[in-house]
Amino acid sequence: MQELELKYGCNPNQKPARIFMGQGGALPLTVLNGRPGYINFMDALNSWQLVRELKAATGLPAAASFKHVSPAGAAVGLPLSDVDRAIYFVDRDAALSPIACAYIRARGADRLCSYGDWAALSDVCDAATARYLREEVSDGIIAPGYTDEALEILKAKKKGNYNVVQMDPDYTPAPQEYRDIFGVTFQQGRNGFAIHEGLLANIVSQSRDLPPQAKTDLLVALITLKYTQSNSVCYVKNGQAIGVGAGQQSRIHCTRLAGSKADTWYLRQCPQALSLPFREDVRRPERDNAIDVYLSEESEDVLADGAWQRLFTCRPDPLTAEEKRAWLAAQTGVALGSDAFFPFGDNIRRARRSGVQYVAEPGGSIRDDDVIRTADQYGMVLCFTGMRLFHH
Repeated sequence: MQELELKYGCNPNQKPARIFMGQGGALPLTVLNGRPGYINFMDALNSWQLVRELKAATGLPAAASFKHVSPAGAAVGLPLSDVDRAIYFVDRDAALSPIACAYIRARGADRLCSYGDWAALSDVCDAATARYLREEVSDGIIAPGYTDEALEILKAKKKGNYNVVQMDPDYTPAPQEYRDIFGVTFQQGRNGFAIHEGLLANIVSQSRDLPPQAKTDLLVALITLKYTQSNSVCYVKNGQAIGVGAGQQSRIHCTRLAGSKADTWYLRQCPQALSLPFREDVRRPERDNAIDVYLSEESEDVLADGAWQRLFTCRPDPLTAEEKRAWLAAQTGVALGSDAFFPFGDNIRRARRSGVQYVAEPGGSIRDDDVIRTADQYGMVLCFTGMRLFHH
């Protein structure tokens, strides 16, 4: 296929629209089902780069859940605990492959933001992954291949209109990138910088204990940031992004946004959230939204008379501020990456409130000493990678 005509661009008024190879030749992808749009392909190609690089760096199957050209979540294929299965709506006895675990965990980072996502897999999509996707609201998927059973399941999704794209895993893009903005053409070298464990060698904090799992988590954070709209910050635990702050003009706002998402992810695991008495007719997206509101400061929106009856079989007790603080205080071992340097120690202080123990950022601020002192105050491990990861 040399080119593919699209219905329209980012918006219905932006016509004509197509994808093609600027230097000629065949597209490195094949549409197996559906009719992906302009934004779908932007998500597909960005997310494919993320999962391919994440697998190369960790040796583990990787997945991402993308929305509007940034990851809502990314993860490697580590097994799910019983609590993971509960908060991600997975049957306790369901057989899961590593790539299925990777996608379930990627989507689980922020299930509210992953509603209507684009899924990306580093490995062939199998039936276990397809069966999980079948029950989720999603726009499409990109993978290097599909088993026959998986493809049959996905082709039946959305009344036969689910977007399924197969990517050539051997495709290597040209070293130069071009884009037009307001009729002006920009050119730059493609960001082919490989993120690897050696970037974590420059530990500038007093604490220097960086265990293997923390190294993996920092790699997940940095590679996720490489494909996240800047400014961006990413919190990771056990190979899974648990909070992504994207596209903020202020770095502290990135840290706060990603931290609040990481807090919500952890609060979903508290006994009160796990035991919410949902009615059987309440669907997954409605449950995700209700849980998010229940855990927020607007909990009365789902607990007030006339509201809770639509969701629950009985009115749940509210989760108090003290109970939230006590639960969040138990969170620890979290890794954090930033796509550019932290200009102040306030980012470290906010990160610590969400259990961050390991940090990787480029360094290079005139206030690096303040950032290092703040990390040392909390006994955190701080690595300066020397590499900025802006993405626009």
